[in-house]
Amino acid sequence: MIARVTVRACTMRKALLLYNPLSGRRRDCAGDVQAAAGALKARGVEVSCASTEGPGLAIEQVRQAIQDGYDTVFACGGDGTIHEVAQGLVGSEVALGIIPLGTANSLASDLALPSSPVAAATLAFEASPRRIAVGRVEFRRVDEGTSSRFFLVTAGIGVDAHLFYKLNPRAKRRLGVAAYYVKALHLWLTHKMEPFEVAVSPDRRGPVSQLLAVRIRNFGGALRELAPGASIEREDLRLVLFHTRSRAAYFSYVLRGLLGARWKIPGIELLHTTEVKCQAPQSSRIFVEADGELLGMLPAQISVVPDALTILAPANR
Repeated sequence: MIARVTVRACTMRKALLLYNPLSGRRRDCAGDVQAAAGALKARGVEVSCASTEGPGLAIEQVRQAIQDGYDTVFACGGDGTIHEVAQGLVGSEVALGIIPLGTANSLASDLALPSSPVAAATLAFEASPRRIAVGRVEFRRVDEGTSSRFFLVTAGIGVDAHLFYKLNPRAKRRLGVAAYYVKALHLWLTHKMEPFEVAVSPDRRGPVSQLLAVRIRNFGGALRELAPGASIEREDLRLVLFHTRSRAAYFSYVLRGLLGARWKIPGIELLHTTEVKCQAPQSSRIFVEADGELLGMLPAQISVVPDALTILAPANR
């Protein structure tokens, strides 16, 4: 199911650059943002820069920017920063631009954005705005309430979400993406892969130990193509369902992505869908993440919101 993509000429006139001072491992994040802002100003764009004021507050900063007449908001950081900014942009006509400055820049890799802040800003100015679908996950918060979040890269339930539950933020800032790999290896060796119930349709349900709902093709780095067949151009999710608790199967699947191989792994299924519901066994705590951000726990429902967000990306992506 391919998205109905609307492409129009870039009309960037007033842009806000939002950045997370703690994003990634760069020593001069603010300087990188100022360099990107300078590239936009040189092209006649009215530019403002602001740091995100705390977890969850970027959403209000984005909504205020929309009220103040900004036509573009840049997320300057990694997938987590993009995730926060997107929450305030979904449903509006204001475009999302990306300056990759994070530890994990999966969406930037998929869109083939340059790592240079100046080059990324220049490319965004020249890019064709397009409308894309986004994922949406409804979940149970740790405090027992319910909530929902949009996502652009992936939502995960099971081992990968447990990784973000256990990941030390200081280690992430110090070691960068290596912190993910170290913690993932530890969980692969030690974590109890507890099954939970997944329902893709009334007649298609059963237990899995891990679920990924993926929206992009290329994650960059070691993972590369985590879910073959996924694409930000589509209006659906590419599900990866682990019907196995075999550690060898988990390792083989990661190795398959690392090598760019196409082999099939017993117990692991890939399929396209627009909605999936997940339920934990009674009294179990199974975590949910989206775009690398820990959200909460099961039960959860993951779906697609079509025609949801305008994004600035190179014309060949």
